[in-house]
Amino acid sequence: MNMGCIFSWFRSRSNPQHFEQVQDEAPKVYSWDKKDRSKAQDFIIENHKGEILGRMPGTVDGQQLVIQNCQECNIYVFDYSATVSIDDCTNCNIILGPVKQSVFVRDSHECRLVVACQQFRARDCRHIDSFLLCETQPVIESSSKMRFASFKFNYPELESHLKASELSIFNNNWSNIHDFTPVPEEGLNYTYLPEDAKVEDFIPLPTAEPFSTILVSTDANHCIIPQTLGLRRKPSDEGCLIVFFNDGGSHDRAVNLIHLMKRQHPDCPLVQTKEIIMHPEDAFRIFSTQSYASAVKQGAVIGLEFCGPQVMRKCQACVVAIMTGTTGLVFVSQQASSARSQINSFFHFANMQMGL
Repeated sequence: MNMGCIFSWFRSRSNPQHFEQVQDEAPKVYSWDKKDRSKAQDFIIENHKGEILGRMPGTVDGQQLVIQNCQECNIYVFDYSATVSIDDCTNCNIILGPVKQSVFVRDSHECRLVVACQQFRARDCRHIDSFLLCETQPVIESSSKMRFASFKFNYPELESHLKASELSIFNNNWSNIHDFTPVPEEGLNYTYLPEDAKVEDFIPLPTAEPFSTILVSTDANHCIIPQTLGLRRKPSDEGCLIVFFNDGGSHDRAVNLIHLMKRQHPDCPLVQTKEIIMHPEDAFRIFSTQSYASAVKQGAVIGLEFCGPQVMRKCQACVVAIMTGTTGLVFVSQQASSARSQINSFFHFANMQMGL
C-alpha cells in the first residue's frame, strides 16, 4: 500500500464523515486525459484490399494521416494533412491533398502517387511513380525503379489547402532527387516520367461516391502548380531570368506570365521557379545594382527561368503585356552574356536559402 492510500485510510478511520467526502471527490483530470481519442481511427486507412476509399474536404483538417497495409486500392484524400505515412502498400493508387510537413513512403511496391508536401521520403520501396510538389529535396533510400514528374492535379479546394499547409506553388523541387543508397554499377534508382505524362494514365480518377462529386482536373494547363522542366535536359542553352518583386500582385502576375509564355511560346519551357526572401545585399550580389534594394524589403520575390530560342526577346514582350497598366516592379534579363550568370546566381542563392 502506498503512502497516499495509508494516509486516506488513517483519516477515514478517525473521521467517518471525511471518509464519505473522500469517496465523493471526483478524480483529477489531466490535459492528456481530455483529448478525444475516439476519433483516432478517422485518420487511419489500413487493411483494405481492392477498395475505393479516402477522405473528403474537411474530414482531415490538418491532422496526421496513416495509410498502411493496403492492396490494390484507390485512395483519394481531398483535404490537407500535417504528415502522412504510407507503409506496406502494394499496387495502390493514392492521391493526397497538400501535406504541411512530411510524406513517408516505406516498404511499398507498385504504387502510383500524387503528392504535394514539404518533405518526401521513400525507403525500401520499388516501382513507385510520383507526381510531386516538394519544397525540399525529395529523398529515396534502399529503393529502386522510382519515377518522378511534376505535380499536375487540381480540385476546387486545392489552393486553400496549399495555403493552410504553407506550401508555395513556386517552390517545387520534384526532380532534384537525393538517393542515399546509389548503386553506380546498376544505374540510377530513379528516373523521370515523360514530360507529357498524364495522371489519368497512371491513376484512375474517382468515379464512386462520394469522391465522384469532387470536380477534379488533370489538365496541366489548369493546374495551379507550374509545370517545370526541372533537371531534365534543356532544349536550348539560351536562358532568361525573370524576378517579380512583391507588391501584393506579383503572385498573380507570375502565374499569368507562365500561362502566356506557354500559350504563345511553347518552344520556351519553364525550367524552374522559386519564391524566397531576399535582403538588399543579396539583391546587389545577384543583380549588380542597388535598384532593387527597397523592393526586396516588401516581401518574398518570385524567380522564373525560361529557356529556348530567342527566349529573352519573347520573355520581354510577354512581361510588357503582363505589366501594362500596373506599377509593379520586375527584373528581366537583357543580355545573353549576363543571363546565364544571373540565373545561376539567383537559383544558387535560392537553394542555399532553402537548404538544398
